[in-house]
Amino acid sequence: MQLILPPLRKRLLVRNKLNLSRGPKMKKRILFNAFHMNCVVHQSPGLWVRPEDQMARYTELETWVELARLLERGCFDALFLADVVGIYDVYRDSRDAALTQAAQAPLNDPALLIPAMAYATKHLGFAFTSSILQYHPYIFARLVSTLDHLTKGRIAWNIVTTYLESAARGLGLPGLLPHDERYDAADDYVELCYKLWEGSWQDDAVVKNRQLGIYADPRKVREIHHDGKYYRGHGCHMSEPSPQRTPVLYQAGGSPRGREFAARHAECVFVGGLNPARVGESVRATRELARRAGRDSNDIRFFLYAKVITADTETAVQRKYEEYLSSVNYDGAMALLCGWSGIDFSKFDPDKPLRYIETNAARTVMQAFIRSEEDRQWNLRELVRLIGANGGGKLLMGTPEQLADTFQDWINVGIDGFNLAYMVTPGSFIDFIDGVVPVLQKRGLMQREYQEGTLREKIFGAGGARLRAPHPATRYRPE
Repeated sequence: MQLILPPLRKRLLVRNKLNLSRGPKMKKRILFNAFHMNCVVHQSPGLWVRPEDQMARYTELETWVELARLLERGCFDALFLADVVGIYDVYRDSRDAALTQAAQAPLNDPALLIPAMAYATKHLGFAFTSSILQYHPYIFARLVSTLDHLTKGRIAWNIVTTYLESAARGLGLPGLLPHDERYDAADDYVELCYKLWEGSWQDDAVVKNRQLGIYADPRKVREIHHDGKYYRGHGCHMSEPSPQRTPVLYQAGGSPRGREFAARHAECVFVGGLNPARVGESVRATRELARRAGRDSNDIRFFLYAKVITADTETAVQRKYEEYLSSVNYDGAMALLCGWSGIDFSKFDPDKPLRYIETNAARTVMQAFIRSEEDRQWNLRELVRLIGANGGGKLLMGTPEQLADTFQDWINVGIDGFNLAYMVTPGSFIDFIDGVVPVLQKRGLMQREYQEGTLREKIFGAGGARLRAPHPATRYRPE
């Protein structure tokens, strides 16, 4: 079933700006990540059938190398790779829609793409998603250190706790832990990782003394000991210290427990929402939680999920919008929505107002769409339309100049950057790079060239390759 949305009215092209408070403009560099996934359909259900979309080639390494080179040409800060370890089978209690519409299924491992893309680029960062269920921390810490070495310090980790029950079944588990307890397990997981990355090898443990035939001084490599409720580990880290040691840390929890976890651990927080005022409130609340946890809240950057449609004229933008939406697939959108929320919406009346429902799945989407605008109530039909067009968050449309205004307005509510999803690949990124990037650069809002250094230094400034105190990871460093 194809989902055709109503024609776009001209006023919608600028609604992204008109909903925002017009206070004084803040002028600072905006951070940009490309948001992608190692699959056919990430968050554009149905659009893979369009001839200009190349993601049916997702299994070919050339696809990803070409994308990485394109993003570096466009001065993006990083490529952010999403991932899940289960299949979307909540809709109609079946995986059929996910498979027929390639809605994040089939899906390959994102981490294996990174070395080739890093070899083809010099500055672009790479953030990849890995669940605390996928690897034991001892193995995962080595994987990350290896990638950080191979990329010369351009690695970030998006910490997730998993929301699909199908993932638990595939891993042979009786089920997922309750939502908030999954974050307790994540606290335990990252603590063991911190001990391995930060506490096992001293800075001068690697001596590389050819005359004496000694590569590393064993007196300066210590075993770590961790006996947590969920994870245990005893031994030294298998990898020598990488440029960043601990990767740049991303987190995307939208629930109160998720925000608490982000405030304690994250350096970059991935947020979603339609209402700028409410997104701003969430950002300020997370910064306050970080301060209460003893962190410097300026050590956190906030990235908003957004899709972008742009062209030289409003008429051309409207034409693109309508063309894309003619390919959006209802079942594909429902597979994503039901999987994200953990609710089988096929059992709901599509025309009755929806209310917020607390589930054991991801709560970010329900927070963003159901609680984001209290002045209206969504029904299911509207929400599916929104998912089909927007994916998991905001759709920004307009000419390059209009979009530059919109980005700047979002910065005014406390956002530091954007995770840009796509309608089609690579076309959406080409349109943005060739159209919007020059406008942002001319206004001094986007970098024209990269700063040298690691990904952490590129985001937070020179001289900061490693995590700074008082981040909790720093307490495990040898004295």
